[in-house]
Amino acid sequence: MKTVCLTTAYLAPVQYYCKLLAYDRAVVEQYDHYAKQTYRNRCVIAAPDGPLALTIPTVKPDNPKCPVRDIRISDHGNWRHLHWNALESAYNHTPFFEYYKDDFRPFYEQRYEFLADFNEALCHLICPLIGFHPRLERTTAYHATLPDGEADDFRERIHPKRDYLSDDPGFRPVPYYQVFQDRLGFLPNLSIVDLLFNMGPESLLVLEACRFSNRTK
Repeated sequence: MKTVCLTTAYLAPVQYYCKLLAYDRAVVEQYDHYAKQTYRNRCVIAAPDGPLALTIPTVKPDNPKCPVRDIRISDHGNWRHLHWNALESAYNHTPFFEYYKDDFRPFYEQRYEFLADFNEALCHLICPLIGFHPRLERTTAYHATLPDGEADDFRERIHPKRDYLSDDPGFRPVPYYQVFQDRLGFLPNLSIVDLLFNMGPESLLVLEACRFSNRTK
């Protein structure tokens, strides 16, 4: 059984969901130290003027080495309202936003205390909408280096500041229809919702195509 180890992620990028599809089992890290400016609490969507990062504010932990599983979501800045308005503005004219919006809206109307729980619930929503059901588990302890053969470690390789073209030979973005493509060109590896709202049921075909020919089988 091939296993991948990932961080928790908010509306993770296409690359992340390709791993969920490619592997038999995915283990999501819960005991790593929380770090800012990562996909843990940030996603990137295609807004009318270009890529737009949406960041969930978090409560500053008392301990700088606070594990991710204990990171709480802050209510600061009315972020739920702002994120939902941004998603509506970016995707209201896509082919499938109207079809899926009632599935997503409740996540921006109710409170989740912990970031990891919120991210996991969204992932459990998105995967069946795309058409697959990954085996998802949480880690039970932290290991800086995973034992050889235990799992492929993508905890820090799927990162906004990392170059997936060099760091991840098993992933290559495949262009698909984007509503602002005439204006912005194709924007690769955005949040999975960009793919879902633009392509709907064909999202699964795009994810399959993004799994590069020399991927680990």
